[in-house]
Amino acid sequence: MINPFLWLVLTVIDLYMWVVIISVVLSWLVSFNVVNTSNRLVYMIGDFTHRFTEPALRRIRRYIPNLGGMDISPVVLILGLIFLQRLILWVAR
Repeated sequence: MINPFLWLVLTVIDLYMWVVIISVVLSWLVSFNVVNTSNRLVYMIGDFTHRFTEPALRRIRRYIPNLGGMDISPVVLILGLIFLQRLILWVAR
């Protein structure tokens, strides 16, 4: 059994990882003109994911060197969140 508070924290981290993934996929779809941001729903989802993930990604981008057109900060953020989940589970044992 896991503590309900720890379960909640782990679930929030999982949800945040999914928001980061949705943000990345949506940015690719917009870049390749698969979806258009003039669509109100697409714009609202993109705006939400950008506002929700940008503060964490901006901090990571400060320390990662510029790799041209590739932004690996979402990968670093997801790896950090997975590490945090594992650390929480390890400490909770």
